[in-house]
Amino acid sequence: MIQLIDNIRKTRAYVLDIIKELSLEKLNKIPHGFNNNIIWNVGHLVAGQQTICYIRCGKDISIPGEFFNNFKPGTKPERFIQSDEEDEIKRMLFTSLDIFERDYQQNKFEPYNPWVTRTGIDINNINEAIIYLHHHEGVHTGVISSIKKLVQK
Repeated sequence: MIQLIDNIRKTRAYVLDIIKELSLEKLNKIPHGFNNNIIWNVGHLVAGQQTICYIRCGKDISIPGEFFNNFKPGTKPERFIQSDEEDEIKRMLFTSLDIFERDYQQNKFEPYNPWVTRTGIDINNINEAIIYLHHHEGVHTGVISSIKKLVQK
């Protein structure tokens, strides 16, 4: 599982690489047909990890509650994200994953409360949650890539 966590870290580094040249305006732009933007999706990677790995197993989140509430599942961008907030979102991509890896190695996710995803996937333990998190990260990386193509036009 540590290798899979490292793969998530690499995916997040890739996301930052593909958006590094985008202005704040482009990161915040919501293209026609979408209900979110690139910077919301980046923040959602962090909040999604907290939901899948912490909340779903009955643990407290490891990030500030206000950050979580802005990007958790079911939310959408409510305001323009400023430069300092952009920096914090990008930093939290990695700090939250570092904290999660430490918590995982310390077995903080036992016992784990089983649950079923919206798509019908059974998640019975933290290892299955990490596998699902990897899938979730891939979905949002694809969304980020799609939005990037639209905002660069």
